[in-house]
Amino acid sequence: MQIINYENIEKDFFKKIEFEAISSVEEIAKEVKIQGDFAIKKYSKQFDGQDLEAFLISDSEIKNAYSKIDKKTLKAIKKSIQNVEKFSKEQLKCLKSLKTEIDKNELGHKIIPIESVGCYIPGGNYPLLSSAVMTIVPARVAGVKEIVACSPKIRPETIVACDLAGANKIYNVGGVQAIVGMAYGTQSITKVNKIVGPGNKYVTAAKKYVFGEVGIDFFAGPSEVMAIADESANPEFISADMLAQCEHDIDARAFLVCLSGNFAQKVKISAQKQLEKLSTKEIASKSFEKSFAIVVKSLDEAIELANDKAPEHLELCFKDAIKYIDKFKNYGSLFIGDYSAEVYGDYCSGTNHVLPTNEVSKYSGGLSVFDFVKIQTYQIISKQGNKIISEVASQLADTEGLKAHKLAADIRKFT
Repeated sequence: MQIINYENIEKDFFKKIEFEAISSVEEIAKEVKIQGDFAIKKYSKQFDGQDLEAFLISDSEIKNAYSKIDKKTLKAIKKSIQNVEKFSKEQLKCLKSLKTEIDKNELGHKIIPIESVGCYIPGGNYPLLSSAVMTIVPARVAGVKEIVACSPKIRPETIVACDLAGANKIYNVGGVQAIVGMAYGTQSITKVNKIVGPGNKYVTAAKKYVFGEVGIDFFAGPSEVMAIADESANPEFISADMLAQCEHDIDARAFLVCLSGNFAQKVKISAQKQLEKLSTKEIASKSFEKSFAIVVKSLDEAIELANDKAPEHLELCFKDAIKYIDKFKNYGSLFIGDYSAEVYGDYCSGTNHVLPTNEVSKYSGGLSVFDFVKIQTYQIISKQGNKIISEVASQLADTEGLKAHKLAADIRKFT
């Protein structure tokens, strides 16, 4: 971890990842789009080492998966689902159908679930069964009828998590080929209306490629965390949280923003000690080496940095942090206080861990039950209301030069 002073930061310090540069994604996508299952098998073998005959996990395979996981893991999966489901249901209560009257006309909107979604669950370096919970549960709570899950080299724990969370179909397919397969459909993989879930830079680029053919949540990955701390914070907590992000992959990044170089050194030393005990040291150490501690002179500078970076995870570990939360505008999810570990959001506190990265939180929040519904408007124009608004529509249409629009309003004026 490099330690630098705030005044030495260059303008493009938080450089965005350019997903367009990944040309291989387009090549794979075109093949999957045209060749379907044949290309899925080809790239699953090439990238994941899987020689697949069938992609869909059968009912017997699902049943067998339950027998292969221990009771503690099953209990943890169920608790995670319970908390995410409860929070999702509370969120859904915030969305209500609307009916109102304007100019004697009835207008409103309805809350309609998306009919089918694809949930991507990473499984390359690690079997991220928690992503099954985070993507599938809010979709089910929202009322989505067809929930498809894709994950490479799928493990029993992930199969069980997908099944308990509520997936209708589970496929042993990952990477670019899974995203494109769900977007366009193949002989075996169901086409969906929207794709959600985290992934590496290739999965993210694939989501960008298929956007328009299907909806997507946002660009999620590689992972990142920023912790803002003063001397009252626990350096061991913060170093552990930074390493928790760094172990995802070598492109993950951790940022510490603190008020003294002395505290930054404490965190760095703590992280080096913790790394020695980690079985994921090989990945985590590479990512941590490319991470930064930024020493600022004031909280105002720290707030400016955070809002500029728009981190996926933002931890506030300084005195009276709760008083400052309204000053932070851009983040995927906020963790306030020493005990609000980012990993609790990853697994079981109830909020979602599929969060925007790469500055996307400047215009989007994290995945939620809201991503699985559509707010669609309607209107019922009465005869009285028609008389009120027809002249307005006629005048605006005439001004725009759209004469058929004007006609459609004028023809109703005197009926």
